[in-house]
Amino acid sequence: MAVTKIKPVKSTLKKALDYIQNPDKTDGKMLVSSFGCSPETADIEFAFTIAQALERGNNLAHHLIQSFEPGEVDYQKAHEIGKQLADAVTKGKYEYVLTTHIDKGHVHNHIIFCSVNFVDHHKYNSNKRSYYGIRNMSDRLCRENGLSVVAPQKGGKGKSYAEYLAEKTGTSWKGKLKIAVDALIPQVSSFEELLSRLQAAGYAIKPGKYVSCRAPGQERFTRLKTLGADYTEEAIRERIEGRRTRTAKTPKAERGVSLLIDIENSIKAAQSRGYEQWAKIHNLKQAAKTLNFLTEHQISRYEDLTAKITEIQTESDKAGDALKEVEKRLADMAVLIKNVSTFQKTKPAYDTYRKARNKERYRAAHEGTVILHEAAAKALKAAGISKLPNLAALQAEYEKLQEQKETLRADYGKLKKQVREYDVIRQNIDSILRQPKEPEREKGKERESYENSRD
Repeated sequence: MAVTKIKPVKSTLKKALDYIQNPDKTDGKMLVSSFGCSPETADIEFAFTIAQALERGNNLAHHLIQSFEPGEVDYQKAHEIGKQLADAVTKGKYEYVLTTHIDKGHVHNHIIFCSVNFVDHHKYNSNKRSYYGIRNMSDRLCRENGLSVVAPQKGGKGKSYAEYLAEKTGTSWKGKLKIAVDALIPQVSSFEELLSRLQAAGYAIKPGKYVSCRAPGQERFTRLKTLGADYTEEAIRERIEGRRTRTAKTPKAERGVSLLIDIENSIKAAQSRGYEQWAKIHNLKQAAKTLNFLTEHQISRYEDLTAKITEIQTESDKAGDALKEVEKRLADMAVLIKNVSTFQKTKPAYDTYRKARNKERYRAAHEGTVILHEAAAKALKAAGISKLPNLAALQAEYEKLQEQKETLRADYGKLKKQVREYDVIRQNIDSILRQPKEPEREKGKERESYENSRD
């Protein structure tokens, strides 16, 4: 993975763009890419896009930095990951310039993207939620490439995802108390022992109708019941005895059939007989749900199950590829629409410039407009456009593609959910049939026996 930081560019856009494109830092500008604009004229193109926005805000652009572990990734791969991240963040709607710097001990990417998109001219909302969305995108891309997390420097704005989660759950007194209680439950055999262990850890305990705890340095006591439904005295006792598991944070994926627990190799089961008993009951329930699922879907043989998984995975892959293709076409069309629109809007001024007696004086007075027209004309020529297409027709086609994309996205989401569901079923069947102490051929016989019983 990599560390990411994002900050606004409020007034020095050209300076920031010049800095990230420094030839000494980018291998002679070999590691410079862009989308929806030319790196050389990005500041002017950004300004033109922003000028068309109804709500502009105070930012000209956003500057995203992605830093990698020293020596872990080569320049080209880092640049490729940076482009994938930039595309994921801007979604084919915002102009951006991407560069990879190789002048320091660690390779890092700079992405500067416009604060307003060029499709519907809405501004980008940069906040904690959008930042952690970027964080997750970067983590996912880096995991796919086998990269690790770089610990951010002290005082830096970037954080690893693990740090974010730790802060999210552990900075408040309640958050710390929940973590302490959750950690102790598998280790104790009674509620009273849990309180004793909390006291040994430095917590002051206040008994009564509602037990309260106070950490060292905390001003007021915190009632356990205020931590949530899983932290009342009754709920904690049930959790210790293995008659209850936490419900507040149950993942959506586990609301149907969930994975069996490997009790034999479970540390929690070894530490708590209550948890072991709960795990056994959980496994019985999930085994029953697994068999019901197979019956409902008319799957009687293991080969049928694996074939079905392969079939759904193939459909999911096809839907994913189709979605990517539509997204690419949308991005390409968005850029084409932008360039056609810019060409048309700046053509009168450019025609006047061509007819002007003193071209140098006219260009100096209308430099931005002239540069925009030339950049649009250059981009259209590079795209193989010799005759200017109808703008209204392009926009209508774009809207149809957008609808197609939403349909594909919904289908792809359903198929991915099915793949996960069937994968859980397969893992449960493997767990049910697995006999670790028997030879492999005995396992085959056991599976064959299961299949025959289903026929």
